[in-house]
Amino acid sequence: MPVCDHYCGVESRMVKALTLQQEMMQEFGACVFDVTLDCEDGAPVGGEKDHALMVSALVLKALAATDGEARASVRRVAVRVHPVDHPVFEQDIRIVLGDAAAAWSHLMLPKVDSVADVDRAAQVIDAALASSGRRLPLPIHVLIESPLAVQQVASIAAHPRVESLSFGLMDFVSAHGGAIPSSAMAVQGSDNAHGQFSHPLVVRAKLEISAACHAFGKVPSHCVVTEFKHPELVQAAAQRANRELGFTRMWSIHPDQIRPILAAFTPAQSEVEQASHIICQAHGADWAPISVAGKLHDRASYRYYWQVLEKAFQTARLSRQDPAYAYFAP
Repeated sequence: MPVCDHYCGVESRMVKALTLQQEMMQEFGACVFDVTLDCEDGAPVGGEKDHALMVSALVLKALAATDGEARASVRRVAVRVHPVDHPVFEQDIRIVLGDAAAAWSHLMLPKVDSVADVDRAAQVIDAALASSGRRLPLPIHVLIESPLAVQQVASIAAHPRVESLSFGLMDFVSAHGGAIPSSAMAVQGSDNAHGQFSHPLVVRAKLEISAACHAFGKVPSHCVVTEFKHPELVQAAAQRANRELGFTRMWSIHPDQIRPILAAFTPAQSEVEQASHIICQAHGADWAPISVAGKLHDRASYRYYWQVLEKAFQTARLSRQDPAYAYFAP
């Protein structure tokens, strides 16, 4: 799964994002970020049906050149629908999982507070898939946006249909009825105010989400950074999210944020070379313990260095000439 998930809710921005995705696929030789087309916040009130139809038509047009169900693995495009308790939730599902069902890499489910929400969504999704002709399973990504959801996050992460959990910072702060200051929605607080990396309740929520994901083998995706005109702040926030809080993926809400996020999650070339050397040596030894540069390595460290190579592959840092590339070649 790419380390960046780019959101857009207006048709012109969707077209621009899909074009940029195609351009960067050609540049890097891989799909280095997801595009998620938003039917929730992006849809005008009263115009939800037309918006969902537009999104479905757009993804079909964008992916027309890719054959069949391979679309979702070659070029990753997702859709966010309304919450399960919204009047148009089932309408969203029927539309986006109609003719365009095979195009989606996953479906984002917002404002999930419990396992019951995921169960209900899965039932509606599966019913729509059954009549769509899609054979590939459709992973569900979940947005954790409330104090109640944070309390339930381990059970939500354990759900077999859930592939990833994202943190909805803005709604989480708003759900506290003014108990958390607006500064907690920013990267850095002003004066003595807390920012999103220092307010205790916000940091606790992020850690709960990250820990739950790692406990159940799911992908933790970090929230948005609104300071899109400052790429250095975006990259620094992404690095903190990854190195301090354990997130392995992050949202983008502006095209200028994509490359800083990729850079933040990309391992250094020296790390990639070290990981490649150790993994290739270990493979040659049938995964028995080995010594490299005077240090002992066994399956515990192999696991770590394999993950470095995975991240390098996801961010197009792993060269095709690298001997470890063969492990990831299609």
